[in-house]
This record gives sequence, C-alpha cells and structure tokens, in this order.
Amino acid sequence: MNHWIIECRIGRGDVTEEPIEESESEVFEEDEDPIEALEARVGELEKELQYSAAEMVNVRQRAARDRSDAIRYGGMSLALKMLPLLDSLEKALEAVDDEEFGSLSEGVRLTLEGARAAMETEGVVKIEVGTDFDPTTMEAIATVPVPEGSGPGSVIEIVEVGYMYHDRILRAARVIVAEDQ
Repeated sequence: MNHWIIECRIGRGDVTEEPIEESESEVFEEDEDPIEALEARVGELEKELQYSAAEMVNVRQRAARDRSDAIRYGGMSLALKMLPLLDSLEKALEAVDDEEFGSLSEGVRLTLEGARAAMETEGVVKIEVGTDFDPTTMEAIATVPVPEGSGPGSVIEIVEVGYMYHDRILRAARVIVAEDQ
C-alpha cells in the first residue's frame, strides 16, 4: 500500500508529491485485524493523554506553591539586611549611660522597639534560646568546659541573637556551649 504526502508551500504555489516512508508500527500485517490494531493504538494514546493531564495538574500545583512561597518569603532578603540595624541599636542601648544621655537612650530604645515591632508584623521573630543547645536553630561557635551548675550541651552565652522568618531560619543564634572535656 503506497501512501503519498502532498506538500503545498504557501506563497510560492509549488505543489510536490512524494511517497512517505512507512514505519513498521503504522503498517498492518496482512493477518492482523486493523480494528484491533487501531483499538490498541487508541489505548496507548489515551494513556499518554492521562499522563499529560496528570503532568499538567502537577505543573499547576507546583506553580501555585511557588507563587505562594514567593509571596510569603519575598521579604526575606530585606529582613536579613535589617538585622544588623537591630543589632546596632541594641549595642547602642547597652553602651549609653542613662544618667548622662537619658533622652538619647530613650530615643534609641523607642527606635529599637519600633523596628522590632515592624519586623514582627512582617514575620520576623527572635529565636528564644533555652538552656539546652538546639542545632536546628543555633550555631555553636565555641565550646567551653562544663561550669558548675550546668550540664554538657547547655548554652553558656549568646553571642549573636538569632531570628526566624515565618517558619524558616533567617539567622541562626550563635552561642557558646558547655562540653565535656
């Protein structure tokens, strides 16, 4: 059985006729029922269609999740850039003598409280450091021998405060931990 393809080039008006190559999957065997072969091919195409539909659903769900994450965590970069400002204001409060610079220290304290409140409304919260070291929210930058009254793995000192952004670590708390020697 010869199949012909007619190719028409639009704009040039050329019409050419060429025989097309037949692959073995498209040619029916003489003893094979063409209806059964077509039904088998329809079954294959239906499976491919189902896989394609499932993949489209997955793509849509992934895109929706990515959009949601972009909206939720879009301010993470700005929040990370604001943390040194909070640290500087805290250090300024520690360094100022309240008796000599009362109004200045009050202004710095109010500014720090306002900045913290603004950060909290955007989802930035301070990591609460307990007595035991938690590697999921803390970074041990040094270890010291276990002092009297505390056990191994306990937090001795907080060197840098850590922050969370919604449910993600923005900056891990840096701590000094007690360790058995």
